[in-house]
Amino acid sequence: MDTTEAEYRNLVEQQQDLIVKVSLEGRLEFVNTAYTELLGKSKDELCGSVFMPVTTEKYSDVIATQMTRLFRPPYTCIVEQWLQTTKGLRCISWSIRSILDGNNAPLSLVATGRDMTPLKNDQKAIRKRDEELLLLIESGPQMYYAHTPDHRTTFISPRIRQLLKCEKNTKKRSWTDYLTDNPVNAAGLERTLRAVSTGKREPPYRLEMEAGDKKRIWIEVNEIPVVKDGRTVAIVGSLIDITEKMHVDEGIEEAEILFKGVRPKEPKAAGRSPLRAIRSIFGRNEGAEEESV
Repeated sequence: MDTTEAEYRNLVEQQQDLIVKVSLEGRLEFVNTAYTELLGKSKDELCGSVFMPVTTEKYSDVIATQMTRLFRPPYTCIVEQWLQTTKGLRCISWSIRSILDGNNAPLSLVATGRDMTPLKNDQKAIRKRDEELLLLIESGPQMYYAHTPDHRTTFISPRIRQLLKCEKNTKKRSWTDYLTDNPVNAAGLERTLRAVSTGKREPPYRLEMEAGDKKRIWIEVNEIPVVKDGRTVAIVGSLIDITEKMHVDEGIEEAEILFKGVRPKEPKAAGRSPLRAIRSIFGRNEGAEEESV
């Protein structure tokens, strides 16, 4: 072994990353010290063994599909392998490259592995936290959303999808596609556009929307612009379904008009208006004594 080869071998042995050489038949031809220490086996035990042992047939098929890229340009691939090691079950990310002959035919494979278990655990913790946060915000009356300044939705509460009867194959891509032709919607859109242009919060407003089942619903919107470097980059907000409230208000208004039409000149009894009497009736507790109106 000449000096140059010894230097390269020493360099490989000092690496913290795992380095292996694999035959085209899938057997280990070389392993560095980091690999032997991780598996708790000697080089003699590992050399000749099958590279990338897998626990399930499904996982084996995925790896096999990825590794077919090693036999065509660019002759590289990246795969993940779960290994039982001296540190327990670890996720190793392998970057594999083919060693080619003069005719670009693969002769063997060289792979560099890195332990990705801490990152995987962090990702799992983040997913769990996101699920808990979503459960928390979904438990209240408000339903949350976010969209870009040009109305492209970036987040929408599952309850909003349920409210609007959103279907997977629907052609409606923007929340504005669900707006009806009610003139009140124009004022709401104007407030959203003003919030985007000024970066300042607008007062709450109401919209009438048509769900996927053609049912019309009313919502009250409370939103705020997200400003970065003096420019609005997103709109986030919450909405509440006020359809039932709107129906009650409309019924009270119609009742007031009816009372005025039937008895337009009758003075108020004891300073009470018919509308106030109706509200007192609907607001009376169960079991209360009847009140003469």
